[in-house]
Amino acid sequence: MKTNDQTGLNQRRTFLKQFATSAAVLSTGMLSAPFGLAAEGMSAQDISDADEWFKQVKGKHRIVFDVTKPNSILPFAWPRVFLLTNQKTGSSESECGVVVILRHDAIPYAFGHPLWEKYKFGESFKINNDATKAPATQNPFWEPKAGTFKVPGVGEVQIGINELQSSGVLFCACDVAITVHTAVIAEATKQDAAAIKQEWLANLLPGVQVVPSGIWAVGRAQEHGCTYCFAG
Repeated sequence: MKTNDQTGLNQRRTFLKQFATSAAVLSTGMLSAPFGLAAEGMSAQDISDADEWFKQVKGKHRIVFDVTKPNSILPFAWPRVFLLTNQKTGSSESECGVVVILRHDAIPYAFGHPLWEKYKFGESFKINNDATKAPATQNPFWEPKAGTFKVPGVGEVQIGINELQSSGVLFCACDVAITVHTAVIAEATKQDAAAIKQEWLANLLPGVQVVPSGIWAVGRAQEHGCTYCFAG
């Protein structure tokens, strides 16, 4: 019991330290007003639609990738590998149901480039640009240029979020994580938390569904027949 208690305590300390670090980074140069309206086509999905959204999970072979933090290309490569290797065994994309849950420290991937630039997601969430090795200033997995991602022995892989969506992969984002992160920023920059959260939701990537929590989504995905896979 003591070992478990100490492990839990260490995890909570790490969690709080990450938030404190993010707040320090985000507080620099962010006292301006939120963006306002999002770009055309980047509207947030209503959280009340989440249960209905999960009814889109179809196919004989179903899997959910649980993404809690940045983990290089793996959270996006694995869904593609799942689809490609199913094709090799005779199952088309239409026979596969794939859900990717972006939660906790993986939440930046749910948003468009403007938020990455303004809120320094690359710096605060430790996400680097593979080419420059510097903190990413744009979402590396949203509409990447052709040839951006390659895997040794496999070659070029289409693992952009938009490319995976075109193959039927479903993406959702944790509302609790969005709420907590925007509240931390609001406290650090003396802004209104609700306004910042509204700004983030307005800049959600097309097709990404907001869900009550990532844990809620893990449960719903399994209720819809998805096998669980931890992806980061």
